[in-house]
Amino acid sequence: MLTTYGPAIVFVVLGALIGTVFVLAGSLLGPKRAGTTREAQVTPYECGLPSEVRGNFRFGISFYLIAMLFILFDIEVIFLYPIAVQLKAFGTFALVETIVFITLLMVAFVYVWRRGALEWK
Repeated sequence: MLTTYGPAIVFVVLGALIGTVFVLAGSLLGPKRAGTTREAQVTPYECGLPSEVRGNFRFGISFYLIAMLFILFDIEVIFLYPIAVQLKAFGTFALVETIVFITLLMVAFVYVWRRGALEWK
């Protein structure tokens, strides 16, 4: 039984050991700060331009709606790639199913468009 779980146990112990070593090395060798100053909080980060966004800034619901719709339609289009690569091997049935899939995708897109979900408000 130990021979079955042995490699997994060694892997977990080795990962925990390396992780612990890196955390300890970072805390011992890293820069020491007494505390975060106000100057460090307001200095520009990376690009050199001060941030215009306030701390209590909230995104509108239209941002999330468009992001979710993009992910949804993007993933559905990705499903077409394997069929496009192997369409000759799949045959006529796959072609008909692909046409049905694209039709349903277009119906969903037109529905979302007509409902005004793609309008940025």
